[in-house]
Amino acid sequence: MKTFQRIAVLSTFIFTVTGFITSPAWSHSIETNMRYIQIAARNKQDRSRISNLGVSIEGVRSDSVWGFASESVLKRVQKSGLRILGNFDFKTGRGGHEGAYDFPMKDERFHNYAETLAALKELQSKNSDIVTLQSIGKTVEKRDIMAMHINTTPRALKDGFSNKPGAIFMGNHHAREHLSLEVPLMLAEYLLAHRADAQIKALLDSRDLWIIPMVNPDGAEWDISTGSYKMWRKNRRDNGDGTFGVDLNRNYGHGWGTGGSDKDTSSDVYMGTSPFSEPETQAIRDFVSAHLNAKVLLSFHTFSELVLYPWGGKNDPVEKIEDRNVFIKMAKTMSGWNKYTPEQASDLYIASGDTTDWAYGEHGIFAFTFELSPTSMWNGGFYPGQKIIDKVFSDNLKPCLYMIDVADDPYKVLKNSPSRFLKNYVEPSDGYQPSFETQLGSLN
Repeated sequence: MKTFQRIAVLSTFIFTVTGFITSPAWSHSIETNMRYIQIAARNKQDRSRISNLGVSIEGVRSDSVWGFASESVLKRVQKSGLRILGNFDFKTGRGGHEGAYDFPMKDERFHNYAETLAALKELQSKNSDIVTLQSIGKTVEKRDIMAMHINTTPRALKDGFSNKPGAIFMGNHHAREHLSLEVPLMLAEYLLAHRADAQIKALLDSRDLWIIPMVNPDGAEWDISTGSYKMWRKNRRDNGDGTFGVDLNRNYGHGWGTGGSDKDTSSDVYMGTSPFSEPETQAIRDFVSAHLNAKVLLSFHTFSELVLYPWGGKNDPVEKIEDRNVFIKMAKTMSGWNKYTPEQASDLYIASGDTTDWAYGEHGIFAFTFELSPTSMWNGGFYPGQKIIDKVFSDNLKPCLYMIDVADDPYKVLKNSPSRFLKNYVEPSDGYQPSFETQLGSLN
């Protein structure tokens, strides 16, 4: 997750030089030893320096950043000479049981691992003529990483491979970002519920779709394992030194370890011992590399309401000018629907080893990261409550359909011509923001 807050509204958090006066409304549900700190930072160079110290940056203002730090990372920041403006210690719960593996009752609409598997199996059972499920790999704790395949060609469905243009959607790289699971799962539900509608049928008949809603089930389960959120980000790798977890979105091979990640095993952005050291990232690597008919990929994260594209691991723009223009055009188009901020990921700060840099850098896939709602930590952060689920999905449905549509030829977005299926495109003066309300009707 990367965060950029252009206008800071300090309505719930109140800061002093010595720390937080008031805590976020949901902090009573948090069980973690991590510190949430505010550090003075005036520009991207300052932010990248802070990220390189191992802070997981989760909020950015013009003069400072907020982020999570372990005790060792906090000491590193203190020794660096950087000015710490706030230092919040979430309530911790020592001991407790580990058998609940479920969300607090107020958030029961969110899916845990068992519920996610059940939902996927139910969708497959009801749509077995065009849907299969397969495990693309095992996690550290031997859970299956499940992928849903949607294809209307029986042979492709049986083989698991297709010549049709493909699109890949995935979520829940980071354990605490539970909303990032709900959106791809709801996308699968929507497509299959509307499979007979003319526009959706046209897309399904001509595309090869893969949905991987839960890349990090071990971490996600750990985050809810005591009935209180743990603010857990990483997977559950035993690092052998008393710490656990690797940041999966710093573990991909393209540009691994070149900035914005950490060798400190206690850090939230610990990059692992080597590129693709984790079975979860190995599974995604092998799966994507075997399905290069996919021309677009969307990785959901939370929070901040951003549409991000490569590069994230370096300040340089995408070198191929035509590709760069496709990224910019697609990002602006999709932001016209969800009202998120579109930008190159490294415009915030350097963060190497992520999914989208690897997918584009190694395979030329037009890969995006959506940082979903809310906008900030004080608006709910990683735990905004179940009330937000439906609106967030509604906000992002059109961008998802758009990505499926352009998967046959992403370069066509530069031609400003009507798409094959979704036709009523509108070209505003300040950016490319198509509209196809007439064709799709209400998407709510």
